[in-house]
Amino acid sequence: MKAKKKKIVWKHYIPFYLMMLPALVYFFINNYIPMSGLILAFEKYTVKGGIYGSQKIGFQNFKYLFSTSDAFIMTRNTILYNLVFIFLGMVLGIAVAYLLYELKGKFRKKIYQTLILLPGLLSIVIISYLLNAFIAGDTGFINNYILEPLGLDTISFYSEPKYWPFILVFINVWKGVGSSCILYLANMSGIDPGLYEAAELDGASRWQSIKNITIPGLIPTIITLTIMNVGHIMNSDFGLFYQVPMGSGALINVTQTIDTYVYRGLINSGNIGMSAAAGFYQSVVGFILVIVTNAIINKVSSENALF
Repeated sequence: MKAKKKKIVWKHYIPFYLMMLPALVYFFINNYIPMSGLILAFEKYTVKGGIYGSQKIGFQNFKYLFSTSDAFIMTRNTILYNLVFIFLGMVLGIAVAYLLYELKGKFRKKIYQTLILLPGLLSIVIISYLLNAFIAGDTGFINNYILEPLGLDTISFYSEPKYWPFILVFINVWKGVGSSCILYLANMSGIDPGLYEAAELDGASRWQSIKNITIPGLIPTIITLTIMNVGHIMNSDFGLFYQVPMGSGALINVTQTIDTYVYRGLINSGNIGMSAAAGFYQSVVGFILVIVTNAIINKVSSENALF
């Protein structure tokens, strides 16, 4: 009877396994099969030798990579930008989610949710040209309709690195805050409304309700999203750091990340080995950061750790 029952239960899950199969196949083809290419990081690649027949050179690609200033610049930019993105994404995501949560009227709430999500649906190419319409030197809105009428000097944004940390952070937050706020909003909807009513009866202010009810209720989601984001802290949005600045060489010190470095290494020098070494370095550091972050959370609050 037990064996028959297990068989029935297993058959019940067959449709779910079939629905999961395409995603698993895609994940295997896209994420696991290419891992064999990691060997390129330890080779001096030639077309004749191919991936497995090229000359093995050990860690020379890594040695060359870290002997240049490029390693420091791309690592610094990748980590610092992502730290800012994580912090602002969390703070603004919670703030916007709370504003939507307090909004009265289903129709109005849907309108605002759609408007907030819209930037995330736009292609980064479209965003780069929208930005160009504002900051282009000769035809940009800022130079032609703001600075010149005020008698101020125009700005050549694509050759002035000092403006780009703010521009890139603004675009990232504007584009991504919608998706993060929806996750927080879904979690807020699961918080018992009676807690807010009790707090209001006790004379708690709006900020006290947020601090003592909303934030504690969001802790599991905040921790999960933080760990996931830390795992990608060595990755960067290629379109944001390459397409938005229009690939300007004058901005490399503030826009060069590991992903753009790998691309430039392949396009400009054709150095596949060093590009593979940079990508391998990126993956290893990201993996270590996930393990360390989860271990810290496990020590502080084990029930909220991922593993």
